[in-house]
Amino acid sequence: MQHEGMNPNKFIFVCLLNAFANLQALEEGKHVHKQMIQIGCESDVFMGTSIVDMYAKCGSMEDALRVFMKFPSHDVVSWTAILLGYVKCGQEQKALQLLQLFQ
Repeated sequence: MQHEGMNPNKFIFVCLLNAFANLQALEEGKHVHKQMIQIGCESDVFMGTSIVDMYAKCGSMEDALRVFMKFPSHDVVSWTAILLGYVKCGQEQKALQLLQLFQ
């Protein structure tokens, strides 16, 4: 796509992140995340939640939490992504600790 002079938009990035999350292709997901940082769309809550979800589904909860903590505010979708990630990774206690941190 970029070789043909077309730049991806946020919907393309979300599709890529979702595909890499389902494949558990962490390195490819990190590459997309870096591109998103370069064009400045990581801070968008919709985009950021997709990044959190990708990291969580790939089992990289440290990266997921790092991105989650950068959000200026959290909505139901971003909370669901991070908490579900911890639960799926068998880290239920960390999910509870995160909830307590924000009470």
